[in-house]
Amino acid sequence: MFVLLVACVNEQTADPLDVTLRRTMARLAPEQDLANFQVPHHANLKDIPAGIGNPLTPEKVELGKMLFFETALGIDAVNPSGMQTFSCSSCHVPAAGFMPGASQGIADGAEGFGLNGEARRMRTDYNENQIDAQGARPLSMIGVAYVQNSMWAGRFGARFNNVGTEAVWGVSDPATEINFSGLDGLEAQNIEGTIAHRLRVSETLLDDLGYREMFDAAFYDWPVNARYGREAMSFALSAYIRTLMPYEAPYQAWLRGNDDAMTEQMKRGAMVFFSDGGCYRCHSGPALNGNTFQAVGVNDLCDVGGLATGLNDERNLGRGGFTRRPEDMYAFKVPQLYNLKDSPFYFHGSSHHSIRDVVEYFNAGTPENPRVPQERISPFFHPLSLTERQMDDLTEFITHGLFDPNLQRYVPESVLSGNCFPNNDPVSQVDLGCN
Repeated sequence: MFVLLVACVNEQTADPLDVTLRRTMARLAPEQDLANFQVPHHANLKDIPAGIGNPLTPEKVELGKMLFFETALGIDAVNPSGMQTFSCSSCHVPAAGFMPGASQGIADGAEGFGLNGEARRMRTDYNENQIDAQGARPLSMIGVAYVQNSMWAGRFGARFNNVGTEAVWGVSDPATEINFSGLDGLEAQNIEGTIAHRLRVSETLLDDLGYREMFDAAFYDWPVNARYGREAMSFALSAYIRTLMPYEAPYQAWLRGNDDAMTEQMKRGAMVFFSDGGCYRCHSGPALNGNTFQAVGVNDLCDVGGLATGLNDERNLGRGGFTRRPEDMYAFKVPQLYNLKDSPFYFHGSSHHSIRDVVEYFNAGTPENPRVPQERISPFFHPLSLTERQMDDLTEFITHGLFDPNLQRYVPESVLSGNCFPNNDPVSQVDLGCN
């Protein structure tokens, strides 16, 4: 009875908009619990979803944090000039919301950085077939602990959406044979991803640079012959990436009870998100990523001039390019929504360049890509009839309400090699002030 009385008193003294928003969200949350939308603090490892066989420990997270930015891992470059010039963070830049700062992510075979990765471009001593470029815009790493099957097509991971897809593992994409290991999406992807992105642990890295002690601390219970290999590297990277939580976003502070954390416009935008806008139908859970695949008919990266891709790129088919199921064609994983303002490229093909533009696209509900058949378009994608004010409010909520201003806390001051990071090519060294 005391709890009910306190709740009633709190509602009587609260802003009516806060009360209405909380009630609206509670109706949509499992068991009417708003905690469903909250993310844990990055240091609260016990509450962060871990991958199968990869329990989170401070030592493992710290190792992964160093490896994520360590350009000394880039020793399998195509050309000698690319050796040790790139890292995981070449395509997942913290200042760009752990996305590329440019429309396309390029690791080996590129140079330059700019302010947040927007100036990265192909090197003149590489050709387009040699660069490590992704045919779809790399997804953000924020909140990835809540991603069940990773990448736009959900290719990696043995569980969740991939149960029943075993017949295509290793067939549609040879790398997906790793799913037979039973690992979850992030760990499986990073094993194959470190191969695809030309990253490798060497004896030099372990002994000359001093990483062996960190591997020993993180994997003390692993056999010595497995402790420094690709799986250990993947597990450390995955552990670190799982801690990238947007805990300091105003919306998260509001969920924890600070009604002043969001402005009135942000709150009105959240109401649109969870009501008339219908955004909640796809963007749910703590990371607002939903773990579903939807076709909204946007253009592909080849349409905006992406390198090493084209009209016949299988990645343009989305989930269907992996599963081969007709119903999955052109459907892409619903992305998370935090820190989107950090990098002005949106959707898998970087086809839109402002959050307001994205809001208007969904409000119009008209596909732009003529190659996507109408029968494949998601039933959730249709005209919304939002007013200008509603679109303004929704844009404000996504732009600022879901913005964590302190992602720098996830970046080390230096890496053990002493190299410039996230890129170590001569042009990036100048851009980053490393020389």
